[in-house]
Amino acid sequence: MCGGNPQHNAYGFRHWKEQPFLEYFSTGATGRFEGFLTALWTASFTCVGPEFLSIAASEVKHPRVYIKKASQALFARIIIFFIGGCLAITIIVSPRDKVLEQLYSHGNGSTGSAAASPYIIAMENLGITGLPHLITALFATTIFAAGNTVLYSATRCLYGLSLEGHAPKFLRKVTKSGIPIYCFAATMIFPFLAFLQLGSGSSTVLTWLINLATGATLIYYITALITYIRFYRACQVQDFNRDKLPYKGWFQPYSAWFALIFELLIVIFYGYRSLVPFSVSGFVTAYFMPVFVPGLFVSWKILKKTKFVRAQDVDLTFEAPLIDAYEASLEEAPVGFWRDCWLMVRGTRKNKSGDV
Repeated sequence: MCGGNPQHNAYGFRHWKEQPFLEYFSTGATGRFEGFLTALWTASFTCVGPEFLSIAASEVKHPRVYIKKASQALFARIIIFFIGGCLAITIIVSPRDKVLEQLYSHGNGSTGSAAASPYIIAMENLGITGLPHLITALFATTIFAAGNTVLYSATRCLYGLSLEGHAPKFLRKVTKSGIPIYCFAATMIFPFLAFLQLGSGSSTVLTWLINLATGATLIYYITALITYIRFYRACQVQDFNRDKLPYKGWFQPYSAWFALIFELLIVIFYGYRSLVPFSVSGFVTAYFMPVFVPGLFVSWKILKKTKFVRAQDVDLTFEAPLIDAYEASLEEAPVGFWRDCWLMVRGTRKNKSGDV
């Protein structure tokens, strides 16, 4: 941005002078709002990952130490990579770039490759060679890492459902290493759906699946926020001091309420385009999960005749004594991330028996 590119183009914040919200579908202010709303929906699909920390908590040593550090690092990564990345994109690429318009304007063009990345578009506009290939390689490793994370999460969630009696019992089978093998096999079926992108007609089906997954993600966040608000209420009623916890969220419960309202607005208003004129496929992909998941919850309540737990009856202790006893039994002191990586490279990490 200061001119250190092959074209010596010191563009600075030039693109900030342009209209930041472009029209999408409609014209005028309505079209700009639709563009903003569509961007929110896309961001909802990509901004996943914070919830994986809670899943990994049951399989790490010193969970109170490592999960706390991971949570703190997560906020820094969100600020640097998500917010910082969005800021960088607004600086290096014009919202009216011809390549972007060809790819995204009214859904035309293919967006199934790294060539759709604003970073690569900016590099090509500035005549930077070689670096776009490196960025593409980094995208590939990032996608692979994200796939591993989602696979781990889905496997453990399915295994947990089986243990709780909400999924078939045969899914409880684990290997000697503790891997829920049948859950892993069932989860591995879904990655093959990615090959639908290879066909022009099948890619539409993949888009529907992505929309359904996005809706499920939003419902997950809404559920997590409601759960936290209920937890916060239970802490107040039972006079439980949250300062005793290893980690305490900021600006609560106001930030949780703000996030909940914001997520609900995204879920409610995104699919309005499918109503006028009415589109069956658009309506189903936009509103299936927001209707299906609450329906499952209500059905379970009715069939199993379970009751809501009052704030004064919530078990805030749960298995905390077991975790205390487990951490007290560990002889190995917590180590930092880089030291743990170094020990792994040297091959001096302790195994389960405690031998080096």
